[in-house]
Amino acid sequence: MLSASNRTIIRDTLPAVGGAIGEITPIFYQRMFAAHPELQRDLFNRGNQAQGDQQRALAGAIAAYATLLVSENEAAPSDLLNRIAHKHASLGIAEDQYPIVHKYLFEAIVEVLGDAITPDVAAAWDEVYWQLAGDLIKIEKRLYAEAGTDPEHVWHPVVVRRRMQESPDTVSFVLASPDGSALPAARPGQYISVACTLADGARQIRQYSLTRAPRPHEWGISVKAIPAAESGDSDAIPAGEVSNHLHHNVFEGDQLLVSPPFGDLTLDDGDAPLLLISAGIGSTPIIGMLHYLVRTGSTREVVVLHADRSPARHAHRQELKELVDQLAGGSLRRWYEDLGVHPASDELLAGLVDLDGVPIPDGAIVYLCGPLPFMESVRRGLLARGVPASKINYEVFGPDKWLAAA
Repeated sequence: MLSASNRTIIRDTLPAVGGAIGEITPIFYQRMFAAHPELQRDLFNRGNQAQGDQQRALAGAIAAYATLLVSENEAAPSDLLNRIAHKHASLGIAEDQYPIVHKYLFEAIVEVLGDAITPDVAAAWDEVYWQLAGDLIKIEKRLYAEAGTDPEHVWHPVVVRRRMQESPDTVSFVLASPDGSALPAARPGQYISVACTLADGARQIRQYSLTRAPRPHEWGISVKAIPAAESGDSDAIPAGEVSNHLHHNVFEGDQLLVSPPFGDLTLDDGDAPLLLISAGIGSTPIIGMLHYLVRTGSTREVVVLHADRSPARHAHRQELKELVDQLAGGSLRRWYEDLGVHPASDELLAGLVDLDGVPIPDGAIVYLCGPLPFMESVRRGLLARGVPASKINYEVFGPDKWLAAA
């Protein structure tokens, strides 16, 4: 908890620091990567850095954390901390990396705000940073312990047993231990990190939901190839460099380095109704949850909504339908921007997701995954239908630019 004097300073300076944080974070990353190029090459997502997504996410997280610390009536920032800590654990972040971030972040703050950063202001924001770091380190230590690992031993090899084409731009991989031993246990909705060594020698890491873990010896993931963002800069880092690497180079018998399962978006084990909503490749954690519900013989009411460009581009289309059909309380509605020759029906609709005609069960717990604009729109629709914000859970892959504003 912040000291009373520093709480006042943070509250008074939050508008200035928060207003400048978007200018501070690019300078911070530039300085840190200049001094530690291995962090950009082997840890941080180069595509997100090139697009500025990581900077905006960090800015939002810092501002949100500081705001919650000084707010009298706000709940503790547990959602923010858990989301970041799970991501950090899946990357193998170590405690000794926090002082590196501190050094270059505060150099950037001083550079941008200049004389406004008095010794008292610097000390107050220093306390915010180390409280945030301490909270994250505590959670990360617990996550590593629960996974039976530590930052130095996060990565272990798996072998690709099967590769399947799920749609024109999506492939799925079935992974197993090279020696056939059991893989770490996973909860429905969690993801693993995959570390790939690319052609230029960089090790880049991405997260992929476990679409299935039916037996302790196999995992399933699906990877959508992300086309490179158009740019006039020939040196620009392509947004989909890892997904395209996996599509072009990884086949049966190849090995990958992966983390244990992490992720705080996990299926509630109670008996409340479920509303599972996805778009595009956002269906992957939903597929994992449905496999679990089918495997455990769940009798819960489960309403599944999915949106996609067309049936042909819908990865796991048939699998989704078959899983819902196996649930006693399951129902499915799909929206496609292009239905082709398929006639519309109550369960197959043209256009974008429209919640107005969807019966939402009382007390339903919502799980939401897809592109950010899609989730923002659906969340507004759910709130308008009277669904409490506390019942709406979501997954974002890449920097989480929404949590601070959600």
